[in-house]
Formats: sequence, structure tokens, C-alpha cells
Amino acid sequence: MAALKYAGMDDTDSDDELPPGWEERSTKDGWVYYANHDEMKTQWEHPKTGKKKRCAGDLPYGWEQETDEKGQILYVDHINKRTTYFDPRQAFTVEDVVVKPKRYDGNTAALEILQGRDLSDKVVLITGGNSGIGFETAKSFALHGAHVILACRNLSLASKTVTAIQQEWHKARVEAMMCNLASLRSVREFAESFKAKKLPLHILICNAAVCTQPWSLTEDNLESTFQICHLGHFLLVQCLQDVLRRSAPARVVVVSSESHRFTDLLDSCGKVDLALLSPSRKDYWSMLAYNRAKLCNILFSNELNRRLSPHGVTCNALHPGNMMYTSIHRSWWLMTFLFTLARPFTKSMQQGAATTVYCAVAPELEGLGGMYFNNCFRCLPSIQAL
Repeated sequence: MAALKYAGMDDTDSDDELPPGWEERSTKDGWVYYANHDEMKTQWEHPKTGKKKRCAGDLPYGWEQETDEKGQILYVDHINKRTTYFDPRQAFTVEDVVVKPKRYDGNTAALEILQGRDLSDKVVLITGGNSGIGFETAKSFALHGAHVILACRNLSLASKTVTAIQQEWHKARVEAMMCNLASLRSVREFAESFKAKKLPLHILICNAAVCTQPWSLTEDNLESTFQICHLGHFLLVQCLQDVLRRSAPARVVVVSSESHRFTDLLDSCGKVDLALLSPSRKDYWSMLAYNRAKLCNILFSNELNRRLSPHGVTCNALHPGNMMYTSIHRSWWLMTFLFTLARPFTKSMQQGAATTVYCAVAPELEGLGGMYFNNCFRCLPSIQAL
């Protein structure tokens, strides 16, 4: 106390009250720091208690964080039409304690995982982001400030998706670009167009897929399910890996499926049979083709992580969840009928997007890859995928 008295810090009514000449401020992500105007310095610790604090929760309803022309953070109260440099969350600060990562499960929604996160410094690229799980994933990132790019083959539908997201938040940064995974030429053209934007790439989500499709060949003379679900993404990552490395730390997230467990890629001699990946019409079964592509996804994810993790780029694969009503089965009327009957008992699309979002942003996964997740939990894939 003698030291506090000597420093002029003992004439306040409580331990939390700041001494004269001090001001409490907060960073963009909610951490509290203290400015000493007399000595022109700042520090993280409270000048009396020595404790660190952070702002609890999100901004109150109607408030928005912006930056003025000098780069300083300010807060706009749209309801009361006023602006202040004081973070309204500072009225509800909590002491900085070691908090264990929150555990999520199959009931968690993507927006719940991103609650309180500011992703305004992130660029996210997602394939198949105009419907289903991909749409909810893209929307969740955009509503938290990320610059989201939708790589889609149907630009008309993708443009409607962009509009729908921006109607939820007028400042959402989301755009659509043409990328048809059924055309390797299109994938290469997309990669060149993306590079021409001179943007970083912090999160690449390989989400697009088709299932229960009738047999057909792409313009590259490959079976369409295999190329769209796996090979197109493989080429996309290869074309953009230099951007990912320059943007490190970066993450690649590959949406696979538990159906990878019901197939393998080996022939009767135990060797990889490449003919199984792009079968002829007489050897084709739509579900088996999908299962094989999903197994390839995990093998690719593991190898990509092995090669790029030393350069700050990690990769994980995931299963988004069982029994979800999406448009992926639109090519098979029986599957559509069964999913329609089961719809009241299925996951929502927001819940389906949760594991993707978790793998993309979870702090506890920083620098970690080569893993497989289901319902936001790490689990072992099939022995063929190890």
C-alpha cells in the first residue's frame, strides 16, 4: 500500500477504479488495455490490481464496430443515433482466466461456434457455397466479417446467394466466381482469376459434392462423381497452394463423409486399383463412386497436411453429420423420398455446417492437421484412410 500511496494510486474508492491520468480502452477483439496519459504508455494489466481483463460477449443489439479515418476503433449505436470511442462491452468485462476450449457436438450451430469472433482480416474460399451446408458455412463466415468467395459453376444461383447474405447484413463482403469442378480447364481458369485479385487465402473449404448421379463422363473423360467430389478439389488446392503458403497460417478444410468407411481402393492383390476411381458404365454404382471419392478426400487431406504443414498450412477432413436434408441427393428420387420422410429428425443446415466452421477457426486446432472430425470431435477414419 505504501508503494501505491507514493505513486498516487491510493485515493480511489475501489480496487477496480482507475487512478488519475489512466484510461481504460479495448482492442478490436475485445481485450482491455490501459493508457497512462501522464507517461504516454499503455499496458495490459490493471494499474492497481495487476489483472488482465477482456470484454464479455458480443456488442449489444443495435451497436456496430467501425474504424474512423485515423484507423481508430469507434462504436455506432444505430438505435440512439450516436457514436462513441468507448466500447459498450467494457461495462461487462471479466478477468482473464485460462478457459478450456468449449466443447461442441452434433447439436451445435455454425453461428454458435463463431459467436464473438471478428473475421474481418480473413479471406475464405468455399466451393459449392450456394446451397445446403455450403451456403450456411459461407453465410456464417460473411456475417462475422470475413471476405467470402463462392466458387460455383452456376453464377446465376450464386448471385442470388450473394444477395441473400447481403440482405442479412449490408456490409457482408461476399462475391461469386465461376468454377466448374467438372472441368479441369475451368478450375485452372478460376485459380488464375483468383490470383489476379492479389488476395491472401486464409481458409479454403472443399465443400462441393454430388451423390447418386447417373453415370456420365466429364469433358476430361473422367467419371463425374470422382472428378467433382475429389479430383477437381485436388487440382484447385494444387493451383492455389502458393497463395496458401504466402497467407500462412492458413487452413484447408475438406468435407468428406462417413460413407468413406464402406469401400476401399484396393484390388484382389492388395494394390490400389486406379480403374476403380473412374469406372466404366458397366462397373458403375453411384453410391460406391461417392464412397470412393470421399475416401480419396481423407487420403488427400492427410497427405496435403504432411506436405504443407511445415509451411504453415494445415488440412483436416470431416463428416458434416448424419441424416441431413440437402440437395446432394437430388439425382435419385428414392433417396430424396427417404430424406423427405426423415426430415423432421434430421440436422439443420446450420448444425451441418458447424464441423466445417470448427475445423476452419477453432483456436485449439491452430497448427494441427491430418485429422478427421465428426460432430466437432476428432475421431478415427477407416483403416483404409490411415
